[in-house]
Amino acid sequence: MLAFVVELMETKIDFSREWALEWRGLSTIGVTEVRRAKLRELIRNQGFASIPELRAALEVSESTIRRDLDYLEAEGEAHRTHGGVFATGPTASLKLFEHRRAEQWDKKRQIAMAVSQMIEDHDTVLLDGGSTTYELAKQLVGRPLQIVTNSLPLASLFASNDQVDLVVLGGYVHSRTAVTLGPYANQMLSSLNVQTAVLSIAGADQRGYYNSNLMLVETERAMMQCADRTIVVADSSKFGKSSLAKLCPLDQVDAVVSDDELDESWRAQLRGAAVHLVIADSAKSGTDSPTLTTADTQ
Repeated sequence: MLAFVVELMETKIDFSREWALEWRGLSTIGVTEVRRAKLRELIRNQGFASIPELRAALEVSESTIRRDLDYLEAEGEAHRTHGGVFATGPTASLKLFEHRRAEQWDKKRQIAMAVSQMIEDHDTVLLDGGSTTYELAKQLVGRPLQIVTNSLPLASLFASNDQVDLVVLGGYVHSRTAVTLGPYANQMLSSLNVQTAVLSIAGADQRGYYNSNLMLVETERAMMQCADRTIVVADSSKFGKSSLAKLCPLDQVDAVVSDDELDESWRAQLRGAAVHLVIADSAKSGTDSPTLTTADTQ
């Protein structure tokens, strides 16, 4: 009987060793992915987390936490700032953007980085609910700003950021885009003043800029009225196209920021409309920071 018990115990020990080796053999890749998934969940749930807090929660070294945060930041899921990290990655609401053309996303990101350089700390900035302005919001997280927005996804990025004074416009919530529209939003805008409004568009032709929703265009016009400066952000695929509702003529905005595939005829047309044109020219440089080509008004 004793021999049987000893044999059983040895079998269990051997099994435990094999299991441990197999777990390690799951590879550091598997272990790393599990840890990063936990890290991602912690940051999303809290909005902001400090390095010591994450280290304690995951029971790993600070250098490991920093490497994982570098990875999440490169994936666009987090934004490092002094003392910790903000969540900027996909949430349930970001399913809104999944239907957008993936091949344009790098352009949107570079445009967003260019616009972020045009905004000073402590500015008051109004952001609409486009996919490019969402990319801009991710660049602005952690900076001391006053942010006004009609976008629920954008508001969620800034809600836990104590560097930002956040104002969310009320009104009817458009379910497909999760932005607030209509008379309540417009009335609130009439009592505000911002230094810069950043607006996205569905298209632009020689007659002006367009969006696909009549109520959205009305609210965007109210945004322009309360802004000292209006910047339109649009990748090059938007030019030469119209949509349902005209926002305004080309010359009614202060600046347009686009990517380096915008053709010369459109560059000339925007300059001719006295629009300050900024081109985010970084695809060829292979760097994270865009090289800006600025075409000043003449």
